[in-house]
Amino acid sequence: MEREYTGGCACGAVRFRSRNKPGPVVACHCSQCRRQTGLYFTSADVPLDGLVIDGRETLHWYQSSEAAERGFCRNCGSALFWQRIGSDAVSILAGAFDKPSDLAIGYHIYCADKGDFYEINDGLPQYPGAC
Repeated sequence: MEREYTGGCACGAVRFRSRNKPGPVVACHCSQCRRQTGLYFTSADVPLDGLVIDGRETLHWYQSSEAAERGFCRNCGSALFWQRIGSDAVSILAGAFDKPSDLAIGYHIYCADKGDFYEINDGLPQYPGAC
């Protein structure tokens, strides 16, 4: 049987599932991601073909820049998605996946913009901007 990757928001109004294995988890330390989550944003890309989102009426998209938008549950406020406009994939927050997720952080981006209140010392690759 093919593995299905599932998850959703804190209140359960938005749920997702995909049979495509998520890409490596990317930890983004940019100021936008830190402001949205309170620390840094960890997400994994999933191709749009094969992604099913239930509760779309509760999902709200916020265009956070000229290039991207962020999806969150308008009931509980859970941040769920980040998507480059026009992309054929969506980044799903790693913490939104149900266990067992089989996910692992692969690398860190926008480290030059990271918060001044923490260190990155897990030994994974770090990039000053996008990679």
